[in-house]
Amino acid sequence: MDNIKNRRNASVSFSQLSTEEDMDDQVNAEDSTYLLPSEHSTSTMQNNSQHSLDSMKHEEKENKRNLLAFWIFGLCNNFAYVIMLSAAHDILKEKENKNQSVTYDSGAFGNATTDSDTKYLTCNEIGTGAILLADILPALLIKLSSPLYIQKLSYNLKVTVIIATTTLSFILVSVASNVVFSIIGVCFASFSSGLGEVTFLSLTSFFHKNVVSTWSSGTGGAGLFGALSYAGLTMLNLSPRHTILVMLVIPVIFAFSYFVLLQKPPVLQTIGTDIPHGMLLNSTPPRLMLNTREKLIRIGAVVKYMLPLCLVYIAEYYINQTLFELLYFNNIWLKSAEQYRWYQVDYQIGVFIARSSVNLFHLKFLWVPVILQMGIVAILQTQVLFHYIKNFWIIIAVIFIEGIQGGLAYVNTYYRMSQEISAEYLEFSIGVTCVADSMGIAIAGLVSIPAHNSICRRHIKM
Repeated sequence: MDNIKNRRNASVSFSQLSTEEDMDDQVNAEDSTYLLPSEHSTSTMQNNSQHSLDSMKHEEKENKRNLLAFWIFGLCNNFAYVIMLSAAHDILKEKENKNQSVTYDSGAFGNATTDSDTKYLTCNEIGTGAILLADILPALLIKLSSPLYIQKLSYNLKVTVIIATTTLSFILVSVASNVVFSIIGVCFASFSSGLGEVTFLSLTSFFHKNVVSTWSSGTGGAGLFGALSYAGLTMLNLSPRHTILVMLVIPVIFAFSYFVLLQKPPVLQTIGTDIPHGMLLNSTPPRLMLNTREKLIRIGAVVKYMLPLCLVYIAEYYINQTLFELLYFNNIWLKSAEQYRWYQVDYQIGVFIARSSVNLFHLKFLWVPVILQMGIVAILQTQVLFHYIKNFWIIIAVIFIEGIQGGLAYVNTYYRMSQEISAEYLEFSIGVTCVADSMGIAIAGLVSIPAHNSICRRHIKM
């Protein structure tokens, strides 16, 4: 009996031991079950982290390409416009000299008489304001009408038209045999510039906000490099006609930047339709198709940006296209036509610096450049009438400050809009606001013609 009892106890002990071992195995199995997902999770997290890092690097690379592309857009879009204004004095001088059968000097369009021979202020029969009007009215018409149709056209189509008309403008002005064809060429430059500004400013709403600053810097660069290249090449005895033909490299750079360099979101391939969020890049806002009532509401909301910008441009272009050609000094190392070209360069240096400044500091009050620009008008207007400033470099300094004010007004207007206006309305709002600068330039052109004639009739003594 004791043996049987002992065998039973041993059996129970063995059974308990087996059960305990089974339980330990089960626990170990469970532990290993928990460990395996943990290792898998860590691996997944590492993969996700690497993927995220690669994605960030790719996005950063795309952003850099897009920032560069928008800088080039600004440069190329305004280049023809700037060249036409820089050449305005030469274009008109050529036609006047042809009518008067006066010989040219050193390949330029100016006549051979020296400035020291002139005791009274001399003027072109037609002021450079006439070229300004040809260089802005088509752009103004484009900008005024663009809210009606601009969102219905693809960006590829718009950019193709911009490049084609830029090319045509350079060709027409360079080969024109009379003032009519020259002005038609200037009108094509204006058309391309106006359509380009509406197109590319609207395009900024689909990219990182910093493309606004690079676009603005590029437009400033167009002014600087356009005016500088024209003044420099003509100073090296390349004729104005050949100088303008050299500029045909600009449309080629333009096309490469848009069709190759720019990383475009899918939405840009869609014409006039509502876009689902899934089609957009992460940073791309929804594209709204506004009805007429909504458009009027948005126009009213951007008047506070448009008015100061318009006034700055009225003052700025009155100076540039009424007073520049009359601000020349006798008996210095530059002739009057050369002084006009270098005034344009000086002004554009100021614009370029100011338009490139938005990432360094922001202008809080958009009315500050308006007040300062009006003061500069007063200084230079009285200088033309009374010649009380005898130093050429003082005028250079004043013109440089004029360029600074114009550049600050432009870039800070669009930067503040990008910060203060809802993303879904930004494309339309920017497209409307860019009418303001063209409106200001057109008003300046209209005022400049009678102002030029009035000043020239006064027989002002130098």
